[in-house]
Amino acid sequence: MMLVVGGESLIDLKEKPVKGGVMPLTAHVGGSPMNCAIALRRLGHDTGFMCPISEDKFGTMILEPLKEAGVKVLLKQRVRAPTTLAVVSDDGRGNPRYMFYRHADRAFTRDGLIAALPKKVDLFQIGGFCAIEAYDARAWFETAKTAAKAGATISIDPNVRPAIITDMAAYKQRLGRMLDLAHIIKVSHEDLDYLEKGRPLEAHAAALLERPNCKLVVITRAMDGSIAFTREARAEVPIYPAKKGGDNVGAGDTLMAGILSWLRDHRALAPAKLAALSGDQLQAMLWFGAVAAGINCSRIGANPPTRAEVDKVVGKG
Repeated sequence: MMLVVGGESLIDLKEKPVKGGVMPLTAHVGGSPMNCAIALRRLGHDTGFMCPISEDKFGTMILEPLKEAGVKVLLKQRVRAPTTLAVVSDDGRGNPRYMFYRHADRAFTRDGLIAALPKKVDLFQIGGFCAIEAYDARAWFETAKTAAKAGATISIDPNVRPAIITDMAAYKQRLGRMLDLAHIIKVSHEDLDYLEKGRPLEAHAAALLERPNCKLVVITRAMDGSIAFTREARAEVPIYPAKKGGDNVGAGDTLMAGILSWLRDHRALAPAKLAALSGDQLQAMLWFGAVAAGINCSRIGANPPTRAEVDKVVGKG
């Protein structure tokens, strides 16, 4: 049974200081869903990734880490549209800020996505840019709905990007439909602030758990760690401290992969089992994800750890 992640892949163009009227840029493979797919595979799971890949050189660059990790590329026909780009700057506190130029990640059809779904999918995750545009949202929604009908657990990590949302009210409606499908919802405190500023995290979690299918909510809070909620239990863990010299790129994606990995390992991905998780189980799940994210943040760029690296820490208690 495969874990499948759907959403964007892209190239991050990272800014360097301007000298003599020239701003150097370095190119790095990125995209929240792609990062999550690679992290899941490195954690030992049969993983598929669903995103159009361009014929251009950046597209070839994107394929390299997927191939190296052993992720199955489910949309095999490369597209003529140029690779989607993100220009990445620093907000002055070590957190990345992005401007996006979208192309290849949108070069799909609903029928093409549905046809690319493997016959047996244990989990289907969507997120990132999936709800940004109306056409895209309909295609991803129908694909997730098809996966759910075939028995897949649905998870979502929306990764809200205000810089490319032109109509927040319409975006919220599209995202809401997707949240209604999801059994697992992972959001950051920033995501929630963009969606409804000032509302307490516990109130956000309670509202999400009232959606038709939601059984588990995870909220990340940057340096303050993460919290998990079911209707019956709650748990909280701190971050796993990163070594100096790394950055936060891909931290949330790796944490999500760690959470899904723990749930898969403990045969707790089914909706009924998600709902029955105890506080102690939620804490163990969050800690596994926090360790994975902390190791990633000890490195430059999204570079998720292997299963052996995470087990080495988690095994220490």
